[in-house]
Amino acid sequence: MRFSGFRVIAEALTGHAGWRPLWRNPDPKPAYDFVIVGGGGHGLATAYYLAKTFGKARIAVLEKGWLGSGNIGRNTTIIRSNYLLPGNQPFYEFSMKLWEGLEQEFNFNAMVSQRGILNLIHSDAQRDAFRRRGNAMLLSGADAELMSAEQVRQEVPFLNFDNARFPIKGGLMQRRAGTARHDGVAWGYARGADMAGVDLIQNCEVTGFRVEDGAVKGVETSRGYIGAGKVGVAVAGSSGRVMQMAGLRLPLESHVLQAFVSEGLKPTIPGVITFGAGHFYVSQSDKGGLVFGGDLDGYNSYAQRGNLPAMEDVAEGGLALMPMIGRARLLRAWGGIMDMSMDGSPIIDRTPIDGLFLNGGWCYGGFKATPASGFAFAHLLATDTPHETAKAYRLDRFARGNVVDEKGVGATPNLH
Repeated sequence: MRFSGFRVIAEALTGHAGWRPLWRNPDPKPAYDFVIVGGGGHGLATAYYLAKTFGKARIAVLEKGWLGSGNIGRNTTIIRSNYLLPGNQPFYEFSMKLWEGLEQEFNFNAMVSQRGILNLIHSDAQRDAFRRRGNAMLLSGADAELMSAEQVRQEVPFLNFDNARFPIKGGLMQRRAGTARHDGVAWGYARGADMAGVDLIQNCEVTGFRVEDGAVKGVETSRGYIGAGKVGVAVAGSSGRVMQMAGLRLPLESHVLQAFVSEGLKPTIPGVITFGAGHFYVSQSDKGGLVFGGDLDGYNSYAQRGNLPAMEDVAEGGLALMPMIGRARLLRAWGGIMDMSMDGSPIIDRTPIDGLFLNGGWCYGGFKATPASGFAFAHLLATDTPHETAKAYRLDRFARGNVVDEKGVGATPNLH
């Protein structure tokens, strides 16, 4: 079933009787060549590219709940590639290029909207740092534009430019950045993987790994044992808990990150805006709600809910940036589980157990990396070699002292 404008019109004229489920709901087979643990964005993207790009077959995705029930459906939908370090910037620019052709590739509307992201500047030192980041972006083939305070004022005049504590002195703009519909991304990759022959198995929780002579042989699940040639784990905030079943301790901590949406408002925010004097980022959804977030809740947790102090902190950052939202009502809040690495950068690598691979440690950056993460993980599973843009994301880099510390704050996960 392919989607098109003509198809929508035809279905409207025939009572919408021709629509079919986007993917099958098969029972698990006794064994597969590749088993992907985790039915979120990264797991689904991995299966999709593994089948479609690398021509592999006998692939299964195992999800303990329903597809897209984790962080892929709980984020603030921002996509961007405005990074500094050589270990990160080429990877996220690769992801940005995949985003730009994603909907045409898997014939599904993921609502990719390249409305731009504006990182605000509040000090001379911050301007120097953003100029350096912008130059790194340009060197990787990305777009970057350093804006003066007057240029920022022309585009977003509603901001609090004359705040005595946080005056706005300019901004770094990436106009190719923007947002994408998180559920649409999950559904598109799920549909594409299913069409390529992947078995998407829901309500199938992995309860253990069967390891013999240092090699993984399969996984124990709530629906029985499933044999596997290779196992790729992409379970975001549950990475430490799942990999512990294989006897591995990861350099990760799991934290709650809350997100919020206001009542629907008239079109106000043209793109994505980030507050440079505090951790606050905001965009506006197609329904009119302001979608925003900020810092982690600051404590280790596996709960998909947050607390009031973090909510107050985020709201304070928003009001400092644009006091006009003070009368807008908060509609709802939710939480995702962030697998925070020691340097704030992800891990895409093999593990000490032969045939067992890990994709995790995405911190705040998981959603924007979905296409490149899936492609790079599929490349690793298919070829046993890291993708060119993901060579820095080794699991042993912490032991080797070769960290990818984008923010330069040290080995403290809650600071990333």
